[in-house]
Amino acid sequence: MNSAIKITESPRDAMQGIATFIPTEEKIRYINALLKVGFDVIDFGSFVSPKAIPQLSDTAQVLEGLDLTGSRSQLLAIVGNTRGGQEAAGFEKVSCIGYPFSVSPTFLRKNINSTIEKSKNTVADLLEICNKWDKTLVVYISMAFGNPYGDEWNTDIVQTWVGILYDMGVRVFPLSDTIGNSDKKSIAELFSGLVPEFPDAEFGLHLHTTLRHWYKKINAAYMNGCRSFDTVINGLGGCPMAENKLVGNLRTSNFLEFCEIKDEKVTIDEGAFDEAYSIALRIFP
Repeated sequence: MNSAIKITESPRDAMQGIATFIPTEEKIRYINALLKVGFDVIDFGSFVSPKAIPQLSDTAQVLEGLDLTGSRSQLLAIVGNTRGGQEAAGFEKVSCIGYPFSVSPTFLRKNINSTIEKSKNTVADLLEICNKWDKTLVVYISMAFGNPYGDEWNTDIVQTWVGILYDMGVRVFPLSDTIGNSDKKSIAELFSGLVPEFPDAEFGLHLHTTLRHWYKKINAAYMNGCRSFDTVINGLGGCPMAENKLVGNLRTSNFLEFCEIKDEKVTIDEGAFDEAYSIALRIFP
């Protein structure tokens, strides 16, 4: 098993639910600071309808101001449809395009006004776009650990859909605990089933969680083969399309502590991390 840890820092998730618009220049300053830290990927913005996520309506402008010189980080942009994928692919700085697939039909409608079948077709379109523009398609499995709508859910449903998407050509699957309802049992069951079944795919964990429960959930994923994790420096965020209450994200500092406990080596510039953290404290409410 490849034990190398991959960290995707997600200022996009931290910002998307904040009602007060954060000035574009402040976003640029913050993300440029993150680019110096040493994260593997920066989930920096999204090419979606400004009406859906007003906070991220300036993603193209933010991207223009980002300086990747000397950075090891790749930039990831979230899209909600084929048109967004085409727009994101046109930017050389964008390396990864993320799409929020879901096994919950209700969430797909609420989140991106789609259906499961329509989303499957969108994934096919995005794969073509990514192959043409040399981008990596990242398909998030939203509501991977259940949903609040009463839609049918079990681990077999998740594994079946991962198999379908894998056969289409997808190789990167962050499993998203969209509303913070996972437990260590469901996390262990999913990763212990998926990781050995698809050994050449990358399975990650996008965890919305409280401070009380993060460790046991991360540990359950880690002990069952997950080596890719999404984090947010100040733990802000959540999906505004899922529920009114935003649960928050896995704090980066907590995950770095986890890596120390497990003796996993991560390449992080501590001085740059402290600077990015201080900026986050100033610009986020």
